[in-house]
Amino acid sequence: MKALIVCTSKSHGNTRKVAEAIGSVLDARVVDPAQISAAELGEYDLVGFGSGVYWMTLDARLREFVDALPVGAGQEAFVFASSGLPEPGFRPYLRNLGDQLVDKGFEVVGGFACRGLDTMGPLGLVGGLNKGRPSADDLTSAREFAEQLRGRFA
Repeated sequence: MKALIVCTSKSHGNTRKVAEAIGSVLDARVVDPAQISAAELGEYDLVGFGSGVYWMTLDARLREFVDALPVGAGQEAFVFASSGLPEPGFRPYLRNLGDQLVDKGFEVVGGFACRGLDTMGPLGLVGGLNKGRPSADDLTSAREFAEQLRGRFA
């Protein structure tokens, strides 16, 4: 199995830590959307798409990258995110990303989310929310998620 992770991570690098944990199990290359072309995605059996959550939405760079993808031929994908707060039911950003990928011809085979340090807006005044996250336990959970994905190709 050949895997790739397309990840945007800013602020504190929370999502990159999660991507690296997943990538370590999948032996996956982790790239920013600007580092890969849509054509190159076809070289991979499994592609992960991840972002931090900013004001209840995923990073625009990832959303724009997915929007620009041509319709493919059933490649497997997974989605993941780190956020200060849980995904609210009225704003399902991971499900929306998964739906976008399905519309592009991907088969979405899983999703992962965990808390991350959040210093957006007024949270920065008090040192942030979720200090120390993603934690060692969060990264272990990310690796366990990746083990499940890898099992699909065994």
